[in-house]
Amino acid sequence: METLRKRIRVKTDVKEPIPLNDSLENQPLSPVARMFHEPDSNVYIIAIIGGKTKINPEVVKERLPHTLLRHPRFSSLQVNLDDHVIVPELDPNSIDSPDKFVEDYVSNLSKNRIKMSMPMWDLHLLNLKTSDAESVGVFRIHHSLGDGASLMSLFLASTQKVSNPEELPTLPLFKKVNFSNSSGGFWGKLIKLWLVMSLFWNTLVDVVMFLATAFKLLGDTKTPLKGTLGTGSNPRRIVHRSVCFDDIKLVRNAMGSVRESNKIDEGSSERSNNLPNNICLRATFFINIRPIPGIPLASFPSQTTLWFSNMPGPQEEISFYGHPVAYLAPSCYGQPNGLMIHVVGYANKMTFVLSVDDGIIPDPHQLCDDLEESLRIIKRAVITGGLVKKDVN
Repeated sequence: METLRKRIRVKTDVKEPIPLNDSLENQPLSPVARMFHEPDSNVYIIAIIGGKTKINPEVVKERLPHTLLRHPRFSSLQVNLDDHVIVPELDPNSIDSPDKFVEDYVSNLSKNRIKMSMPMWDLHLLNLKTSDAESVGVFRIHHSLGDGASLMSLFLASTQKVSNPEELPTLPLFKKVNFSNSSGGFWGKLIKLWLVMSLFWNTLVDVVMFLATAFKLLGDTKTPLKGTLGTGSNPRRIVHRSVCFDDIKLVRNAMGSVRESNKIDEGSSERSNNLPNNICLRATFFINIRPIPGIPLASFPSQTTLWFSNMPGPQEEISFYGHPVAYLAPSCYGQPNGLMIHVVGYANKMTFVLSVDDGIIPDPHQLCDDLEESLRIIKRAVITGGLVKKDVN
């Protein structure tokens, strides 16, 4: 293990950011990557990984050069694993609440930034038993290194199926909707036409609203949740809560069946009114890119109240360098708003991850309770409404 203390790749003793030039390894940052370095949008991805066993730091250090560090963005500058893999010495007997300790540890990470003189990522390994894991790993990666989808793919390439350690995990496949299979006849064609017209209209309205928001002509209503300018530099508190994915599918399928039953069948005027209101969540994300001299190339929308992001995860249980994973909880800090909600699937779980500004939302656990209770209420309404036959927990 002595070789692990050596730098994997050394260029020079860099104390300041390497100046951009036209060499292959030092290409200028893209507009989006530059945006992630702006003062109020200096965003970091922080992924919490719960382990089912204790973590062996030496195994992690041994495997990193063969997986993550093969990607040039993670090793283009000098890489000293002792600078990037942090293993704090912990005494479990002196920690009253391991869950609170991990939460505070992650919150403290949001108070500082990684030096630009080295690849902007680190991995913190906490061998501390919590209520839902035997150990915790915390990946912190600057968002300029990649988006959520690419980083999730890179992470999964470093994992294996628990059921078959020789295979990589699989991501869920999304079925393409085929409107040609819709019911025919006059009413069927009318429904298709209405769907197409609605799509065009909603797209047009969204584009106009996006442009108005980007140029600060519109903004969300002023509320305590929205926060003030400069919120992106405030410390964050990140908490998560997992629910059964079967409950999500139960509600989703039931709501889908209500929409189908509400369609007007040819020759019939009967409608189902078991659930009078359909539940529809529209989540969008918009980045304003402005290639105009003297104006920042890109900026985050600062007029919104909250952000919502979802990420598909592996369908089966995985292991990270031989360590079985209990849960995945990715999030961000540095974004200019008071609340961000991430949703990620893993095996038969779906995890809500909240990133909140401490000064705006003092009790994020209550918000987790509310989300969980909301799912329970909707599930109960679906079952008691007669759409499915299942016992309510």
